[in-house]
Amino acid sequence: MISPILIDIPEELQGPRVLVRPYRPEDAEALWEAVEESRAHLSPWLPWVHNYRSPDDARAFVMRARARWLLREDLTVGIFDRGSGGFLGGSGLHRINWALRNFEIGYWIRASAEGRGYVTEAVQLLTRLAFEDLQANRVEIRMEPENARSRKVAERLGFVLEGTLRRVAPWPDGQLRDRHIFALTP
Repeated sequence: MISPILIDIPEELQGPRVLVRPYRPEDAEALWEAVEESRAHLSPWLPWVHNYRSPDDARAFVMRARARWLLREDLTVGIFDRGSGGFLGGSGLHRINWALRNFEIGYWIRASAEGRGYVTEAVQLLTRLAFEDLQANRVEIRMEPENARSRKVAERLGFVLEGTLRRVAPWPDGQLRDRHIFALTP
């Protein structure tokens, strides 16, 4: 089997309105601003929001994400407006199992960009990358059962609800939450 580090992955994917690419050091400030703007919008669904307490946290994340990209451990990307270059949110291929060619797509969008189809377009680009370039056997999307907007993205792209993992996701308050699992296979 080829080492994941040797797998060629495009440094950017372009859709009609979005550009998806790995984070660069200069993206940290825009990432911080998007998280700050969207804290109330994101925190019900994403426990990592509570870890962003200063711009330094965004800078540290960007550096870790870049290192993990280079090692092919996690393929975290930013979502950018293709016309303006403005930062819209984040996504990526996570929980990668290179031996089985399984991936999970996660995503979030800043509050001011919600409801415009940017996430759907970005997830479609990543799904295509996974199946066409990375020979995926399975791509999953996991979410809170109550997250209707996230569910619509998965359903719009043909992902199938396979079930609910009960009390599997730890939260900052110590609670364990359920997760729906949607998946696509070739």
